[in-house]
Amino acid sequence: MKSKIITFVLLTVSFLTTAQNDAKMLLDQVSEKTKSYKNISIKFKHTLENKSANVHQEALGNVILQGDLYHFSYMGTEQIYDGKSTYIILHEDEEIMIQPENVDSENTLTPSKLFSFYKNGYTYEMGKKQGNKVQFVILYPVDSSSQTKHISIGIILKNKQINSIEEVGKNGTTTKIAVKSFETNQPISKKLFTFDEAKYKKKQYNISRPE
Repeated sequence: MKSKIITFVLLTVSFLTTAQNDAKMLLDQVSEKTKSYKNISIKFKHTLENKSANVHQEALGNVILQGDLYHFSYMGTEQIYDGKSTYIILHEDEEIMIQPENVDSENTLTPSKLFSFYKNGYTYEMGKKQGNKVQFVILYPVDSSSQTKHISIGIILKNKQINSIEEVGKNGTTTKIAVKSFETNQPISKKLFTFDEAKYKKKQYNISRPE
């Protein structure tokens, strides 16, 4: 009987290890595929929901990525990263905040890390499958003090593209990004990732820099 229990435990551990490896392998395939594109343009719907607090918000946005550079637009706010600094443009308030890159940025999830954030701090498992089209991978934070319960990533198997990312918090809040369109290698201007300070000074935007 004891030998049967040991065999069962070993088989279970082997199965879980294989499942985790398969999940990470699929995420790695997505990451490698995205690196092959010159640029990526994504339109998405962002949903924030907490049923117990009677909160439900939806908004559309878009982001254009080229390597580590990005131009992000969401709810009247633009965010540009030019490889050195991040420019947060609040159009309604006519205010701009300039943040230089620093060591803390390594722990901050930005659009440019959308396809690689999973590599550190998570364990993985295969989730449900939507027909033969979309496979979900579930990420669990290694840090027990994390406010995230788990993250579910939907992956289109045919082209290895992310279809959705859903984060479930321990406080009952669910945040979801659903991809509406995913275009690659589009003709874009380099100016898209350049902050034109003179343009906003002319509009009399207040520009603040850290001391």
